Amino acid sequence: MDELKLDGNAAAGTLEQIFAFEVTTAIGTCANCGAVGPVGAANVYAPAIGIVVRCPQCESVLLRLADDGAGRYWLEMRGVQTLELRAS
Repeated sequence: MDELKLDGNAAAGTLEQIFAFEVTTAIGTCANCGAVGPVGAANVYAPAIGIVVRCPQCESVLLRLADDGAGRYWLEMRGVQTLELRAS
């Protein structure tokens, strides 16, 4: 397996393609209750410290997004079991 091991830069091209899409149309699965639906249908709370996206069925946190106002972002998605993306 060591000969197959690369650093994270090896995924840069694929990750760039994945994250360059309209995320609200992506289909997410809640890790807590299993509800499936578009990200755009989730409940969003936007306190001053960032954005919290919650499942519309069970209100579990799907993801959190924060930024420092200087171009750095932190994304935590432990509440999303899967995220289905479609290339346009």
